[in-house]
Amino acid sequence: MILHHKHYPGPPGSPLLILHGLYGNQGNWAPQARELARDHDVFVLDARNHGLSAWAPSLRLQDMADDVTDTMDSLGLARAHLLGHSMGGKTAMLLALTRPQRVCSVCSVDIAPVVYPQAATTVIDALVDLDLAGIASRSDADRQLSARITEKSVRDFLLTNLLRTESGAWRWRFNLPVLAASFAEVTGWPDGLGAYAGPALFIKGQRSDYILPAHEPALRAQFPQARLEVVEEAGHWVHSERAETVVQLIRQFLGALPAC
Repeated sequence: MILHHKHYPGPPGSPLLILHGLYGNQGNWAPQARELARDHDVFVLDARNHGLSAWAPSLRLQDMADDVTDTMDSLGLARAHLLGHSMGGKTAMLLALTRPQRVCSVCSVDIAPVVYPQAATTVIDALVDLDLAGIASRSDADRQLSARITEKSVRDFLLTNLLRTESGAWRWRFNLPVLAASFAEVTGWPDGLGAYAGPALFIKGQRSDYILPAHEPALRAQFPQARLEVVEEAGHWVHSERAETVVQLIRQFLGALPAC
């Protein structure tokens, strides 16, 4: 599948692909993409079943990695740096492990190459249970979601995906039934992938529990060149909460590498 994307033109010769997380879209990374385009030719992709990319019956990590290579082929990119948050980070890591010849480096934002067996389903359950036919406004949806999703910043992020059709009905920008059915796949991780020998950067939000000390052996076994940076006073959406710090870390990491 060729994914919808936005291009932020930058210097040729060192392309950077940015992959958003679950429930997101390419617009989530617009401010950071503009900054990173000072040094790289940047493409920000909508994952399948998200944003303006096509809907499909699955959200398998391998399918999403294949979508990235299909999109690279359509753009004429033999290789690229990959930057991904959460689900996008897993997609980037999987592509690096299975097709290392296509990847110059990997930057994974607040996600490790592990199974998350006890991943909270609070958000996806609340979205599924929200009766879109019974809400009158986005603020009405926010009030209903607040009973189960207490963090307003998370609700605000989710509600950017709530759209009103010409008929006045509400719908989600993402394919919610497939997201719900595929949640275990997105939070899982395949065995036996070997190791990616290229450069890798992992960025963790200090308050997030997505990269824990218990995850580091698997992280370093699969990405032996990995560097881990912790961003203070940040949670899982570290690139949004501490955008300037995250962009600086990425620029420093990529700036020390040879042209892609």
